[in-house]
Amino acid sequence: MADRITPGSCLVCGARLEVRKLYCPACDITIEGRFNMCKFCYLNQEQREFVETFIRCRGNIKEVERELGVSYPTVRNRLDAVIMALGYTVEAEETDARVDEGRRKVLESLNKGEISAEDAIKILRRK
Repeated sequence: MADRITPGSCLVCGARLEVRKLYCPACDITIEGRFNMCKFCYLNQEQREFVETFIRCRGNIKEVERELGVSYPTVRNRLDAVIMALGYTVEAEETDARVDEGRRKVLESLNKGEISAEDAIKILRRK
């Protein structure tokens, strides 16, 4: 059977899912109850892939930037999104300042003719 990723939220209403059965194929036993999934199970596919890249790069943001082909503010924004999805808070001022700085750099690049208007729009939409 192909590996399937367990969804963390309901595909119909979006509520968090819980595990009700566990099965051991080695001894053919089923355990029923209410089991919590780990926090990482609630991350969406993009967030899971980001976490894998972040860990593979040992938390080196410059390396994550290079591997994903995105800017520093984008890496920080994705990291903040993962942190919040795991139930922790991110200082809004720091996040807002990084977003503003990232947007400013995009607009500067556009003004200098380093990127096209279409590229600027694509970059700004990802932030």
